[in-house]
Amino acid sequence: MILQKTFSIIKICIPGSSGMISVLDMDFYLFIKRKRRKDWDSQVKGLQEDIKTGNYKQAYLLYGEEAYLRQQYKEKLVKALNPEGDTMNFAKYEGKGIEVKEMIDLCETMPFFASKRIVLVENSGFFKNKCDELADYMKSLPDYLHLIFVEEEVDRRSRMYKAVKSCGRVSEFAKQDEKTLMRWAAGILAKEGRKITARDMELFLTKTGTDMGNIRMELEKLITYTMGREVVTAADIEAVCTTRTVNKIFEMVRAVTEKNQKKALDLYYDLLTLKEPPMRILFLLSKQYRQLFLSKQMAGEGASRNEIASRLGVPSFVAGNIVSCARAYTLEELEQAEEDFVEAEEAVKTGRLQDVLSVELLIVKYSSARKAAGQ
Repeated sequence: MILQKTFSIIKICIPGSSGMISVLDMDFYLFIKRKRRKDWDSQVKGLQEDIKTGNYKQAYLLYGEEAYLRQQYKEKLVKALNPEGDTMNFAKYEGKGIEVKEMIDLCETMPFFASKRIVLVENSGFFKNKCDELADYMKSLPDYLHLIFVEEEVDRRSRMYKAVKSCGRVSEFAKQDEKTLMRWAAGILAKEGRKITARDMELFLTKTGTDMGNIRMELEKLITYTMGREVVTAADIEAVCTTRTVNKIFEMVRAVTEKNQKKALDLYYDLLTLKEPPMRILFLLSKQYRQLFLSKQMAGEGASRNEIASRLGVPSFVAGNIVSCARAYTLEELEQAEEDFVEAEEAVKTGRLQDVLSVELLIVKYSSARKAAGQ
């Protein structure tokens, strides 16, 4: 195998093949060839080690913004603890209205013809609100009991958080950064015998967003669509991958920025056809223009693309697209746009303007070609 570096890109060519098989950055290449993928973080390593060795803690807390990872590891842990699918010694509680005393009574019940009792608790709010009775109970759990808590948000200062950390294991599943997502997605494609360029992977993530569940679903569509082929192309991505609403809004903003009025209006009508409320479109449009303003302001102050991405809370390649669009405007024009969006919302709320028309007028205004000086 020959590695040929061109600027920041690594071309991977296989002798005897016809031309370039794939273009990947070096991180992609090392990731795909690595026999064992690195874990997301040290907390997850500990959880994986428990599942691998069978040395389970009595309590687990899986939490964080990344719902896909929470779900995946919840299922892995439950299956590891309860491989036979024993329903008699497995219980699930969900939601804010859980009766704590009833749950503790069940926990105190010896397992029936088994060595373990597993209790799964999801979205309980125990880690955001006070739950002293359960926190006290956690100090001395029965040997046969394994508690699994799955929450989106927790307060690390809460007694419940400290109780689980003291007697068990806490694992946080945060939103993954762009490089991790690109490696993960490339790895899934590689397992199915597919290759993709770094540039096309960026296009893919621009359409899917950073939600891992959505990425996984769109990857399945790509894999099926490219059956019998090795290389996934930009044309494949455009053909089968669904653009999330927020990303379609950005496409509309780009079209507006490029003064491509027809495309901008077509995208707007597409969103309306998808039953997207005009006021939500207005909100997202306003948010995008706010990001254009902030990115232009920060770029003018000498901020790097990564710094801008961090401030805006977006992947760096998305920040690059935002900065690129912002170049078409002055700061004054972007400030005026924000004022126009506020005024349009007010006009709709007071009944002076119909919601669909208000957004359409804004798109027309900002996608119209600028008049030359003196005209």
